[in-house]
Amino acid sequence: MPRKGRPPAGSSLHGVPSRPSAGVAPSPSRGPSATGGTPPFTRPALAPSLLAAVVLLACVAIVDSSGFVFARWGVTVLALIVLVFAVRGRSWWAAVLMAAVAVCWNPVVVVPVPGEVWAASQVLAAALFIVVGILVKVPREAEAGRASRR
Repeated sequence: MPRKGRPPAGSSLHGVPSRPSAGVAPSPSRGPSATGGTPPFTRPALAPSLLAAVVLLACVAIVDSSGFVFARWGVTVLALIVLVFAVRGRSWWAAVLMAAVAVCWNPVVVVPVPGEVWAASQVLAAALFIVVGILVKVPREAEAGRASRR
């Protein structure tokens, strides 16, 4: 139901008209963003990847302190979350890399590495998280299938 004297609710939120024009088919060459549609994939690993990169970079200074165990827990959990998204997106290379990060940063069985090497690996792992977060794409059909099974 249209509102009197005002555009339809939510029409200005996306910068596209709320109703598609009749008889106008979206052009495949222009892509989904040009036509106002949604892309056929999502990047659910991007947020936890960016958070892990922030944790890794922020905790470079405390590598040799006792508080570093909390950073290790955080990085391990976030690596496992990103690993799940990589498996759902069938990005097996990213799943293997995230499993390696989860094993190396796990606080239960500590990998004995000197502080300088940890500091360098923290920066490399942060870059790895950012790359994986950007490149892992989960198809929307996979999300719709999971939601319909609930």
